[in-house]
Amino acid sequence: MRVTSGASWWSSVVRARELGIVLALVALVGCTTVANPRFLSGQSIRDILLGTSILAVLAVGQAVVIITRNIDLSVGAVLGLSAFTVGSLVQDNPGLPVVVALLAGLAVGGVCGLVNAVLVRYGQVPALVVTLGTLYAYRGATYLWAGGQQITADELPRDFLGFADASLLGVPWLVVIAVVVTVAAGVLLRNYRLGRELYAMGSSPEAATLVGIKVGRNTLVAFATSGALAGLAGVLFAVRFGTVDAAAGTGYELNVVAAAVVGGVAVFGGSGTVWGAALGALLLTVIGNSLAVLDIDQFWQQAIVGALILLAIAVDRLVALRTARALKTRALKTRALKKGGSHVD
Repeated sequence: MRVTSGASWWSSVVRARELGIVLALVALVGCTTVANPRFLSGQSIRDILLGTSILAVLAVGQAVVIITRNIDLSVGAVLGLSAFTVGSLVQDNPGLPVVVALLAGLAVGGVCGLVNAVLVRYGQVPALVVTLGTLYAYRGATYLWAGGQQITADELPRDFLGFADASLLGVPWLVVIAVVVTVAAGVLLRNYRLGRELYAMGSSPEAATLVGIKVGRNTLVAFATSGALAGLAGVLFAVRFGTVDAAAGTGYELNVVAAAVVGGVAVFGGSGTVWGAALGALLLTVIGNSLAVLDIDQFWQQAIVGALILLAIAVDRLVALRTARALKTRALKTRALKKGGSHVD
C-alpha cells in the first residue's frame, strides 16, 4: 500500500506542475487581454498556435532525451540543416508531395540524431559535450552548403507553402502534427516497455544496466527520436516562414531546453512528461507574444525564461530531497519493524 501511495504522491506532484503551467497561462492571457483586447483575436491565437507547434515538436524530442539523463543541444542546428535540405529539395522538385518533404525532414534529423547517439554511447563522451560539438558541426555544414544564399518564398512551390495555411476541421495542419507527435510520444512513454526503460535509465543508469535494460539501444532510440523530430520541425519551419537560410533555427536549442525543463522534465532525468514539455512550449510562446503586444523589451522575455528555468530546477531539487528523505524514513521504519518482529519470536 505504501508503495502505491508513494507512486500516487509522485503522480500528483507531476500533475501539479502541469496544472501550475495551465494556471500561469490563464493568468498571463487574462492580464494581457485586459491590457490589449486584440491579444485574443483570431489571428493572434493562430500565430501563437503555429509558433508553439514548431517549439512543441522540438520540446517533445528534447524531453525524451532529458528523461534518459542526457541533453541534445544540437536541435536548432538540425532544424536549420533539415529546413535548408528540404527547401532545396522542393525547390528543385516543384511537384514533390508535402508528405515526402516531411519524411525527408524526419530522415535528415534522424541521421543527425544517430550520429549524436553513437558519439555519446560508444565514444563515452558526455551528451552535453557531444551535442555542443555537433551543433557547430551541423550549423557549419549548412553554412558551407548555403554559401551565403537563401531560399525565398517565391522560389518554393505554392502547394508546399500552402500547407502552412491548410487546416483539418479548422485546425492548422502544423498544430495537428504537433498534437499527434505529443500524443504518440506520451502514449509510448506511459504505456509501453520502452518508455518505462527510458525512465529507468534516467533514474539510475547503473541500475538499469544491472537489471538487463539495453541502455545502448535505448540511447540510440532517444537521440534518434530527438533528431528526427528536430528534422520534422525544420520542415514545419520552412513551410511556415517560406524563407530559409543557413541561420534558420539559431538559438532554438535554448528555448527547447527551457520548454522541457519549465514543463516539469527533471534535468536530472527519470521524471517528467512530454505533455508538460508541450505546455512549456506553449507558455514560452505566449510569454513572447504577450511582451510584444504590451510593447515590452524582449530582454525581459529572456529574463523571465531564465527565472522560470531556475525555479523549475529548484522545484526538482526540492522534490528529489523530499523523496530521498521519505525513502530513508520508510527504510528505517521497515528495519525497525523487522527487528521488533524477530525479537518477539
